[in-house]
Amino acid sequence: MISTSIRRALFRAGAVTAIGALALTGCTATPDDGAAESGPMLTVPREDMGTFSQNFNPFSPNAAPMTTQSVYESLLIYNPAGGDTVPWLAESWEAADDGLSQTFHLREGVKWSDGADFVAADIVTTFELQRELLGGFDYLDTVKAIDEKTVQFTFNRKFSPALFEVGQQVIVPDHIWSEFEDPGNEENPTPVGTGPYTEVSNFQTQSFDLLPNPNYWQPEKQKIPGVRMLAFAGNDGANLAAVNGDVDWAPQYMPDIQSTFVDKDPENRAYWFPPTGAEINWQLNTTLDMFADPDVRKALSMAIDREQIVKVGMSDYTIPADCTGLSGNYDEWRDADVVADCDWTGYDADAAAELLDDAGFTAGADGQRTTPDGEPFAFDISVGSTSSDWLSVANIIAQNLQDIGVKATVDSPDWAAVVAGYETGEFETGIVWSANAPTPYQYYRNIMSTESVKDVGEQTFDNYHRLGDERADELLADFAATSDEAEQADIMSELQRIYSELAPVVPLFPGPEWGAYTTDNFVGWPTEEDPYATLATRAPTTVLVLTSLEPAE
Repeated sequence: MISTSIRRALFRAGAVTAIGALALTGCTATPDDGAAESGPMLTVPREDMGTFSQNFNPFSPNAAPMTTQSVYESLLIYNPAGGDTVPWLAESWEAADDGLSQTFHLREGVKWSDGADFVAADIVTTFELQRELLGGFDYLDTVKAIDEKTVQFTFNRKFSPALFEVGQQVIVPDHIWSEFEDPGNEENPTPVGTGPYTEVSNFQTQSFDLLPNPNYWQPEKQKIPGVRMLAFAGNDGANLAAVNGDVDWAPQYMPDIQSTFVDKDPENRAYWFPPTGAEINWQLNTTLDMFADPDVRKALSMAIDREQIVKVGMSDYTIPADCTGLSGNYDEWRDADVVADCDWTGYDADAAAELLDDAGFTAGADGQRTTPDGEPFAFDISVGSTSSDWLSVANIIAQNLQDIGVKATVDSPDWAAVVAGYETGEFETGIVWSANAPTPYQYYRNIMSTESVKDVGEQTFDNYHRLGDERADELLADFAATSDEAEQADIMSELQRIYSELAPVVPLFPGPEWGAYTTDNFVGWPTEEDPYATLATRAPTTVLVLTSLEPAE
């Protein structure tokens, strides 16, 4: 599960567009602070952060890029592209027969970048801080160091998703973090981590380097000189850098990528966008009367042309969503019968208009619809200004709705303002990402559980639309209480049926895991034929790429 801090940082927008001279020469610079090898740095753009702060606190929503991908590591890594789980800081683990505890056996020989041994106390401190600073893990009772290389998690109830939730939490060193007086606000400018590239160098507001960890537990996999991050305040600048060959790895949306990027050097450039990212939804604030009726939500869903959204708004990089709301990460869980029985994710403007008429949202002589209270049926669609793809999607939705007499206005301030409105429930509608974990449990919990519903004005990091269903609560509890795969599949089918009945959000499309690259400087990239990771730079699998790349011949 992606942590709250990572998810919030993912959409934090920058304020300026220029990049410095160091950034412009990123692909030919060499590491300076005594790095093991010389040569080009692995150069990566960050398209949604115009400036960087030297903050490597993994618990902070403002952490610098690569904090939780290159500096800090987790016990295991789930790879959605290959469907496999990779042991990492833990070499093995097992669950108790009663399902109420999980024991991890830590890898021998792991050290922190300052040379201290990696021990079980580090995991204990990490989870104490995580729960204190960010909450979550409500099923977790205790975290206990059995010995220096064994840690046991005990639960207050059976919770089968726990393996991946605790296993993918990045770990911080006890001997550092237990000394901080205010760890939540600690900027941690010179981090100590177990990751492959931990040494901060050349830090500027628009670029910085991470050089090799001198004590990395897999030195044979540190084949690149280091990682250079460049700041951009939007897709356009980042895309231009990719097209011009100024970056090696381009993990952002690029329209018509084949002609604009690949065809300029087809021998060395490629891209891969597996549909394993988070499901992208149009969320309607159900605390507002105009969105409280499931039939209204379904009507609005039927009024939008997902084929056009995917083809035009998303450059045909993904596929339309169905009424399970499940992304391509969960294809094995998808119930074909639920999909076949549903019609509200198909484009049918006439049926949408009829459904709105039946709900009392009728059209006047001018063709514009009003609510049952006689107010204009009009609202905003919020989306961050730097996301050119989602802005295009929002504009298509607005155009589609106009055809049935509904007025939608695209509102596009920076992402920080958009997310603030989502979190407090002070928005009308918006294009929103979703949870993306190894099973659909977290997705449906965040979408439909009453536990995830907060009052308007109370901050939440999930369920921005603020809808819950007690039947979903029971099914989610049943899913968590069993590890039997057949039982879990049956439960997940029931959750899909409830989702299709309620239309809690309007699913649009599975989010592609953006990723383009060039082999000019580095080889060993994941591909559809070798899906050892995705090409995302903000995912748990990013470290698998960093430890697989090597300089080109």
